[in-house]
Amino acid sequence: MTSHFVLRTALLATAAATVFGLGGCASAGPDAGWITIVDGVKGIDQFNRVNQANWSVAEGAVQASSGGKDPAYLVTKESYKDFTVRAEFWASDDANSGIFFRCNKPAVIDSNTCFEANIFDQRPDPTYGTAAIVDVAKVVPMPKAGGKWNTMEVTAQGQRLTLTFNGVKTVDVTVPATDARLAAGPVALQWGRGIIKFRKVQIKPA
Repeated sequence: MTSHFVLRTALLATAAATVFGLGGCASAGPDAGWITIVDGVKGIDQFNRVNQANWSVAEGAVQASSGGKDPAYLVTKESYKDFTVRAEFWASDDANSGIFFRCNKPAVIDSNTCFEANIFDQRPDPTYGTAAIVDVAKVVPMPKAGGKWNTMEVTAQGQRLTLTFNGVKTVDVTVPATDARLAAGPVALQWGRGIIKFRKVQIKPA
């Protein structure tokens, strides 16, 4: 066996280890498979808008602080069925916001046409406030989002919905077959009142 062959074999083995890792599976970074829709730089022109708010990209976040009489939304142009969406956001104490998903009427966004992962510390009925899914899964006691950066991760897998807020699972529910009408659709970010900032939002289709 020549030294040239041995050296070539060693180089190939090193390259294979780099690509596949010791476990024999392709290595992947923390963002592998994730589609970034907000990163503090991307413009808001990649979304469709429903109603009016002063959405802008500033200070490394997509944000809004005022609008019309009705809540306003940034709606993805793509539709998703089974997926996970995770968001890093900052909300003022009086903010009314949320992440809406599987919206079956992209031009009419509300908790009747979508599932709504709520961000609303001052909601009159706090059982469906921050970290709940409105009219689907309550959260008791309600955590607070106001005045700080938070993370929210929502997974929709068939009829099972889970929500994790700042590392704590607050929702794990199987919706009834009557909600099969909410089987797929775009994701929407809401401004309802107060100040909301999204510095990173990613979606990972299942």
